[in-house]
Amino acid sequence: MKKVIINFTLALFITLSSVMAFSQTTEISGQFRPRYEYRHGFKTLIPDGQIGANFVSQRTRINLKYSDQFFRLGFSLQNVGVWGETGTLSIADVNGTAFHEAWGEILFSEKFSMKVGRQEIIYDDHRIFGSVDWAQQGRSHDAAIISIKPKDVCKLDIGFAYNARRESLYKEYYHSTEYRTFQYIHWHRDFNQLGVSVLLLNNGMTYLDMTDTTSIGDPVEKIAYSQTLGTRITYSNERFAANGAFYFQTGKISADTTNDGTMESSRDLSGLYFAGDIKYNFNAGFSAGAGFEYLSGNSMKDPADKDEAFKPFYGTNHKFNGWMDYFYVGNHMQSVGLLDINIPLAYKKNKITVMLIPHFFQSTGDIVGPAADGIFRDYDKYLGTEVDLAISYAISPIASIKAGYSQMFATESMQILKGGNKDNTNNWAWVMIDLKPTFFKFEN
Repeated sequence: MKKVIINFTLALFITLSSVMAFSQTTEISGQFRPRYEYRHGFKTLIPDGQIGANFVSQRTRINLKYSDQFFRLGFSLQNVGVWGETGTLSIADVNGTAFHEAWGEILFSEKFSMKVGRQEIIYDDHRIFGSVDWAQQGRSHDAAIISIKPKDVCKLDIGFAYNARRESLYKEYYHSTEYRTFQYIHWHRDFNQLGVSVLLLNNGMTYLDMTDTTSIGDPVEKIAYSQTLGTRITYSNERFAANGAFYFQTGKISADTTNDGTMESSRDLSGLYFAGDIKYNFNAGFSAGAGFEYLSGNSMKDPADKDEAFKPFYGTNHKFNGWMDYFYVGNHMQSVGLLDINIPLAYKKNKITVMLIPHFFQSTGDIVGPAADGIFRDYDKYLGTEVDLAISYAISPIASIKAGYSQMFATESMQILKGGNKDNTNNWAWVMIDLKPTFFKFEN
């Protein structure tokens, strides 16, 4: 991996020497981010007899950005792994080195451009589209985005994506939990201290229709399209900030009817999301806030023919609903929904930032499960309380040390949903170093 990055860096310098005569901006930067984690009830309640996990993961990136009056280029080469998964005498990394981003943007004018290739897609508060930066690998898409910016305070993006497994001569199945295709429109406008965004996402997921076969008897692959439509409004001044969001989901979603992991049908989708929060900045670096999120869910008591669980498809879900990732981080998408009431508290002085966020969780759908006598009964919708604590020390503008501790106080209802044992200590701790140096920068 080191040799690959060294060769890549040398190639970049050689390329730069030939373009400096007319380039406007060229920058090479990097990131080194190792993180230690202790998991004892992370994502799910720890079962009896299990011991918590300890490991160190690491992200290593080198980035190139180039722009002139005609186009922009962006590359991000990364290696992600866990200490020890690659032996000390191995000739290759387990995960290898890959491009996190590789895109080009054509600047037709100051107000009109098109960006194509592997890229992060981030909008608003990361709820529907986000970079998932907490995950060492992050999230990026193969997509094309047309941007129209008639004013500095207004921007319209139109995005497209279509995925395939590989180059082929004939149509092949796209067996994946990823989308086959999507199209979206995102519009944002600032009105002084007020910001308004509108998003419309048409998301296509594949499934195999077992009732419809080809001439040779194979099931036909079809695409279930869902639509997510909503808006987010923000307000802020020097002391006070408030945000509100509303999204509605309709259309169809692919479904696994046999519990074998194969999407074999589609269901109607009808999901609802709304959220709001406020924050006030006091003197001496202290701030306090309050917020809530409502994500509709399915009922375990009386399951409906349609899927009523709202799905934050490509958001940075670790940012929301507690840092222990019990909800919507590779889980809970088809479940009983969530009401999250949270009270974020923060203190910042000089180079130190401290955050404390208690979350109070409740399902929005009914929960049913077996009692001690084996008979199924209704359970309370209250799932539990999570308390998150994080401390950050900025050594410099490009270097920081961060640490955190979280604990889940779960109820019987959470145990019905997640398994494990609510009476065990369910906690999570981490320490992370984050270095983001700029190796080279040239402007003319």
